[in-house]
Amino acid sequence: MSRYKDEQCRICRRNGQKLFLKGERCYSDKCSINRRNYAPGQNGQKRAKLSEYGTQLREKQKAKAYYGVGEKQFRKYFEMAANSKEKTGDKLLTLLESRLDNVVYRLGFASSRAQARMLVTHATFDVNGKKVNIPSFLVKPGDVISVREIEKENGAVKTAVEENEARPVPTWLEKEEGKLSGKVIKLASREDIDLPIEEHLIVEYYSK
Repeated sequence: MSRYKDEQCRICRRNGQKLFLKGERCYSDKCSINRRNYAPGQNGQKRAKLSEYGTQLREKQKAKAYYGVGEKQFRKYFEMAANSKEKTGDKLLTLLESRLDNVVYRLGFASSRAQARMLVTHATFDVNGKKVNIPSFLVKPGDVISVREIEKENGAVKTAVEENEARPVPTWLEKEEGKLSGKVIKLASREDIDLPIEEHLIVEYYSK
């Protein structure tokens, strides 16, 4: 799957808000939004007013950036949400939150979703005792996500756990302190998702 390879901070500056793509750096004074809160490029400080279509497109791009998902896969999630009996926008966010890489990040085993995706790809985690190395794997209520025994001394995981010790775990997840594992209590609802995404704009974008 193709990925955006430019500096991640440019994505935040383009959207005019923090998307927390670089973990601990986003909470420090080094964050580009704190230093240069305007769009990148020669004319970045001249913000043009977006059209209705532009606003909808920007919201879709923002959601893709949050979860590190490409266009093809994002469209697949939208189609799954649209075919469900639930509200399309809410279901879309639930599906995105259910990705294994996102759950690993939410449990504090990675400092960013990008790092979580890398760790999952390198077979750092088990789901219900079985190795899973697919970041897009969708978890279900009752699933137990744990750091594999041979990876418990992984430096990246240990550092992330220390850095994220004070970060609250969402109520739809349960973290077992000291065991490097967590359980999915239920799927995330819209009320559980703290990201500033206006999902109705994404629905409008794809409904045209």
